[in-house]
Amino acid sequence: MDFSLLGMWHSMGLPARLVVITLAIMSVYSLSVMAERLFSFSRAKDQSRKYAEKLRDLLPGHQMLEAAQYATTLKFGHIPRVLGAGIAEYNKGREALAKQGPHDVGEFDLVEAINRSVDRATLRVTADLRRGLSGLATVASSAPFVGLLGTVLGIITAFQLMAASGSGGLASVSAGISEALITTAFGLLVAIPALMMFNYLTNRVEEMTVDIADASNELVDFFLKEGRFDEPVSDPGVKGPGSPVKGAKA
Repeated sequence: MDFSLLGMWHSMGLPARLVVITLAIMSVYSLSVMAERLFSFSRAKDQSRKYAEKLRDLLPGHQMLEAAQYATTLKFGHIPRVLGAGIAEYNKGREALAKQGPHDVGEFDLVEAINRSVDRATLRVTADLRRGLSGLATVASSAPFVGLLGTVLGIITAFQLMAASGSGGLASVSAGISEALITTAFGLLVAIPALMMFNYLTNRVEEMTVDIADASNELVDFFLKEGRFDEPVSDPGVKGPGSPVKGAKA
C-alpha cells in the first residue's frame, strides 16, 4: 500500500473521502475567518486610536458637528462608531431642546438619550466584532468528531475487506486502519488552530468591549461637566477641579 497522502486518498472509500472533503472545507472556512477577523481588529484599532486623538482637539473647542461627521468617515473603528452615535444624539438633542414641536410630549433627559444611543451602538458593534467567532467555535468543537467518524468508517471498511478475503491477523488490516486514522489526525489538525484562535479573538473582543465602555463613560462625563469649570466658583470656600476641556461652552 502507498502510505503517501495521494496514495491513501486513492485507496479511500467514498465515505472517507467525503469526510476528508468536509474537513478541508472546514479548514478553509476557519482560516478565512481567522484572517478576516485579524485584519478587521487591526483596522478597528487603528481607526479608534485615530479618532481618540482627533477628539482631544475637537471636544475642548466644542466642535461637536465636526466630531460626529469625522466619526462617519471611520466606519470600521469600534470607538468612532459608538462615540459618533453618542455625539450625534447630543447634537440632535440640543437642537430638539431649543424648539417645541407640534407633537411635543414634554421635556426629555438629554444625557439619558445619549446613554440609550451609546447602548444601541455598543450592541451593534459588539455583535459585529463577534461575527464569525461562533462558526470558528463550531469548527473547533466538531472537527475532531468529523475526523473520528472518518476513522470509524475506515475501520469498518477494513474489517469488511478482511471478512471478504477470509484472511486474519493484524497485517491484513494494518493498512486500512492506518488509512482510517488519517481522518482523525486531519480533524485534530483543523480543530487545534481553530480553538486557539477562537480563544485569542474572544479575548480581543473583550478588550475592545472594555475600551468602548471606558470611552463612552468618559464622553457622558464630559457632557455632564461641560463648561461648568470655566465659570468662577461663587463660594470662595469651594474649589472646582481643573477643567479637562478648556474653552468648552455650555
